Amino acid sequence: MLTVETRHAIDPVTASTMGTDELREHFHVGGIFLPGEIRLIYTHYDRMIVGGAVPDETALTLDEVKECGTASILDRREMVLVNIGGDGEVAVGGETYAMTKGDMLYIGMGSGPVTLDGQARFYILSAPAHATHPTRLIKIAEAASSRIGSPETSNDRTIYQFVHPDVMKSCQLVVGLTRLEPGSVWNTMPAHVHDRRMEAYLYIDVPETARVLHLMGEPTETRHIVCASEEGAISPPWSIHSGAGTTAYTFIWAMAGDNVNYRDMDVIAMDTLR
Repeated sequence: MLTVETRHAIDPVTASTMGTDELREHFHVGGIFLPGEIRLIYTHYDRMIVGGAVPDETALTLDEVKECGTASILDRREMVLVNIGGDGEVAVGGETYAMTKGDMLYIGMGSGPVTLDGQARFYILSAPAHATHPTRLIKIAEAASSRIGSPETSNDRTIYQFVHPDVMKSCQLVVGLTRLEPGSVWNTMPAHVHDRRMEAYLYIDVPETARVLHLMGEPTETRHIVCASEEGAISPPWSIHSGAGTTAYTFIWAMAGDNVNYRDMDVIAMDTLR
């Protein structure tokens, strides 16, 4: 079963007038991991698609998505699948890839239908592409990594860059994950914006009784969205994206836009945040 929801772009002035329900309606990502279903959110921010697929031991095939306007979703797009659950398999382009939790699979433009199977929970990311790059399975040991922050500032964390110029080529998708150490709760602070790229967050490994407060909005008029595990947020280019949890957690970040320069960002001074 395939379900697609469309999210239109919201400007910062309009966003500043929204209450909790409206913010969640437009920016919160949740309810995308349902057994036996593929659920996608087609955004008008750089045409990024975010979604989830849970085969639940019954193979699911992702092929035509009407909102993309092509016969198959990958005709003019690239895709990244992130396994956040048990062991699974992905069949695409005549090859089958076994994926364990934490693996990411980059799938190049023109690869055809994608079939997902096993006990995995697949997080789906897709953006328009202009060239074909080889499909590649990337394990965490192959990702570029850097440990930053400190226990003193409650942000001791490791950033893993999977689909990234230091690891492999893509058209515009840049995807990785950040894992916080026990006792650390802050991510991406000082905050920043990158007006040339949008971003999507998915928080995982959050205990059932814990939550993450995802910060968004313009630097001088911030808002927040409360997220449980396997929930996240769509972050427009004009918005900061940062968060703090009631415990340590992991989050998957994905960007699409004008470039693949991870460091192309405008850092926001702490004394200007409101």
